[in-house]
Amino acid sequence: MLAGLWTRALDLLLGREGRSLHLKAAGGATAVLLVAMLAGSWAVVVAEHGARRANLTSYPKALWWSVETATTVGYGDFYPVTLWGRIVGGIVMVVGITTYGLVTAALATWFVGHEERRRHRLAQDVRELREETAHALHERFDRLERLIVGRQGHDGGG
Repeated sequence: MLAGLWTRALDLLLGREGRSLHLKAAGGATAVLLVAMLAGSWAVVVAEHGARRANLTSYPKALWWSVETATTVGYGDFYPVTLWGRIVGGIVMVVGITTYGLVTAALATWFVGHEERRRHRLAQDVRELREETAHALHERFDRLERLIVGRQGHDGGG
């Protein structure tokens, strides 16, 4: 059951065939962030185990710390005191910052693409309207020409 849940979650994050590359990249980065946070939480507890003044002594505390660190909130309630703990913290920070940058870029790209598609449709509608108007004007002028030529023929030829 847990494997099926992970498979569905990864499929949702990484996207399907029809999704754009930037959305797939954002999904992949999010999956990497989740792994980095889970693994980082475990690694920091291992690195901090037995250290003097260590406050990351349990996995739940470390998981909260990894969320704070990845999101760059950093309340300061939990922090690593060992060199290896700080290295793990640096990795979680870099992965978090990179992920949020990718997700932000993906959203911006989606908004820009959406606006470009809207403008393209609007420009296409304007072109079609111009063509229809030009065609209607040509037909009207042709009718007027026929009427004028027909009247000239009735009025004595000219």
